[in-house]
Order: sequence, then C-alpha cells, then structure tokens
Amino acid sequence: MRTSRIATIAATAALVGLPLLASPASAQGHEGGELTATLTQLNDSGASGTAWAKVTGNQVEIKLDTKGLLPGAPHAQHIHIGGTNSCPSNDQKGSGFEGALQTSDAVDQYGAVKVSLTQDPGKTDASAALDVANFPTGATNSYSRTVTVDDAIAKQIAAGDGVVVVHGVDHDGSGKYDGSVKSDLDPKLPSEATDPAACGELNVAQMNMPQGGVETGGSDTAGTEYAGGFALGALALGLGGVGFAATRRIKTNR
Repeated sequence: MRTSRIATIAATAALVGLPLLASPASAQGHEGGELTATLTQLNDSGASGTAWAKVTGNQVEIKLDTKGLLPGAPHAQHIHIGGTNSCPSNDQKGSGFEGALQTSDAVDQYGAVKVSLTQDPGKTDASAALDVANFPTGATNSYSRTVTVDDAIAKQIAAGDGVVVVHGVDHDGSGKYDGSVKSDLDPKLPSEATDPAACGELNVAQMNMPQGGVETGGSDTAGTEYAGGFALGALALGLGGVGFAATRRIKTNR
C-alpha cells in the first residue's frame, strides 16, 4: 500500500512538473510572449534606449525609443540572433578606430542580423540590414512597427534569444560619418556609419507592452545625404539555440 501510494504521488508530481521544464519565455513565447530590453552605449557613443516586443504567431510588434545618437545621420537598427545572445561591454576593444568595436567584432555575442527595424514600407529581413533610406535619422527616435518573420525567428525572439543593436557612432566628433577606417560591412562606407552604438538583450517582460504614445520612427530626414553611400546588404545569417533543464526531488517521511 505504502509503495503504491508513493508511486502514485511521484507520477502525479511528475505530470504537474512538466510545464516547469520549459522556461517562461518558451511557455508564453510563440503565442503572445512579451519582452523588454534596456539599451546601453557601446563605443562610448552616449546612446541609450528601451525596447519592447510582443510575439504573436509570426508577428513581432516592436517599439524602440533611443536617444543620444548622432543627429542628422541614419542609424541602422536590427534584432540580432545567435552567438551567446548577449551584448558586449562598453569598454570592449575591437578592430576599428583607435580600438573601437566594429559590428563583426561582437557577432559571436549578439549574433547576426535577423530582423531589420526599418520604417514602413522598408523591407524587414536581413537583406535590408543597410537600407539607409528607411532607418531613423534623429538623435532621439521613437519607432514602432509590426513585422512578419518566419517561424524559427519568431520562436527564437520569444525565447529571449534576440538582441537589439543600434548602429552609427561619431568617433572623432566631427558631426558626421567620416574617417579613414572603412566599415567591416561595406568597404565603401566609413566604419562610423556601421559601428554599434547601443545594445540591449530582449528578455521576457515583467510588464505589459506600452499602449500608445509611440510614433513610427525617425524624427527628421536630414540623413538622406547618406543614402547614396550605403549599399543594401546583410550580415551573415546564423541560428542560436538555448538549452535548459529542470530537476525536482520528492521527499517522503518514513
């Protein structure tokens, strides 16, 4: 009798515990999961921001507020996936101007571009990674858009595997993108145009998506002067994965 009762309790506990094997991100994730990110500066850019995302099926609603960026210049912004799904530190050294971090220097951390956060009607896949005509140009920007992604990307973002990266840094203080160091993404561009300025990891939210008050991105159009210098392109694609496990013990009194 005792053995049978213990076995029954153990079986019931195992069934109840099954949902615990999935992280909160994957449990909510692909159907209605919400995520938030705090963006902090890279390359001493002075930039910062916040991001919110909501995943429903293959739709990703994202809202991004940024400030402290170079005014009058376009700022590419993306969701990266892969690597360790993390942001480099502000003082991390790279291969750019006076040791500045270039985009490829941290791909093993934040991964490759999977979603391009362009303004409507710009394309939003990786092929639009340098679509300058459709990226915000203001020093302070509020961006909002719902994009469609494939099933794998939707699941990865919902699981907390997305990293928001905003690009464009005025290293020499000239007030524009220039300098002799060329971009690691497009040698026709100065590295300042594509070096990362801010980064934030999308994590499962503990609050609801903000309602209203965010307009579609781009506070001015001054950055159109750069349009001829940018070629459409994309970073190498890669997939990130997350492994997780849970254990539990059942104790019985003798």
